[in-house]
Amino acid sequence: MCNKGTDDMPAHIKASMLGNSLTIPITNGRMNIGTWQGIYLGEHRDNGSSRKIVITITGI
Repeated sequence: MCNKGTDDMPAHIKASMLGNSLTIPITNGRMNIGTWQGIYLGEHRDNGSSRKIVITITGI
């Protein structure tokens, strides 16, 4: 299903500038990020539909 609207193009531009994937190091079962770092999920459309978050954990 394709949701087209007036916010379609701005949403695509923002997503291409900010990216759509993230790699986070895990150490001893915890995210290895700095004290003041965080992860934020944002929707760039005024009326966004539901989303699925996919988490892939790989080991060495």
